[in-house]
Amino acid sequence: QVQLVESGGGLVQAGGSLRLSCAASGSIFSINAMGWYRQAPGKQRELVAAINSDGYTNYADSVKGRFTISRDNAKNTVYLQMNSLKPEDTAVYYCNAEVVLPIVLSLNGYWGQGTQVTVSS
Repeated sequence: QVQLVESGGGLVQAGGSLRLSCAASGSIFSINAMGWYRQAPGKQRELVAAINSDGYTNYADSVKGRFTISRDNAKNTVYLQMNSLKPEDTAVYYCNAEVVLPIVLSLNGYWGQGTQVTVSS
């Protein structure tokens, strides 16, 4: 079993900052890509940012220059630093990890429970 636990969401005024964290635990051999997605009411879930095990990053155009994704491989943790937040960033943010399980070495995707980010104008 693999669990992803997110933290760091909350309410912030426009222009403010928040830092999200997501820690993976359980039966983990290794983790390939980790990423953050978000889903606003009435909209589809979308990729915000992703990072692979080598540190290569990818961002949605809407957050480039404002958000920074990073990871601590020793702690199986991924972070999302969000600066210059806008009301349109309001959504539930979900962590995702591509985990290689031990023994069978199969690759599986896991999701966190989500954390609410609300940006007031």
